Amino acid sequence: MSAEQYARYRDDTDVLAAIGACVAAQTGRVTVRLPRTLAEAAVAAWNRDEHEAPGEETPTQYALRDGAAELALIGLAITERGRHEGEEVAVDLDVAAAGAAVRAAR
Repeated sequence: MSAEQYARYRDDTDVLAAIGACVAAQTGRVTVRLPRTLAEAAVAAWNRDEHEAPGEETPTQYALRDGAAELALIGLAITERGRHEGEEVAVDLDVAAAGAAVRAAR
């Protein structure tokens, strides 16, 4: 690909970020309901201690670690403000965390 294409992609990413800022300003947090087992798994990810530094990673390894970090942050949100409602846990998630979970499902 040419440098010109990457310049367009950079401009596109700037527009995407501006749209994200507008969405974040309008939504902030969204309330989601999770099955208790999924909520518990997210909390366990938050409570897990990783003692090794990642070192050099492939793009796939980085993506896996990034997804695990997103899960852990959802676990933190559940720990701080999750509400048990029967077999579900309701939690107000930052729209970015909710979006990360949706992207992972695709």
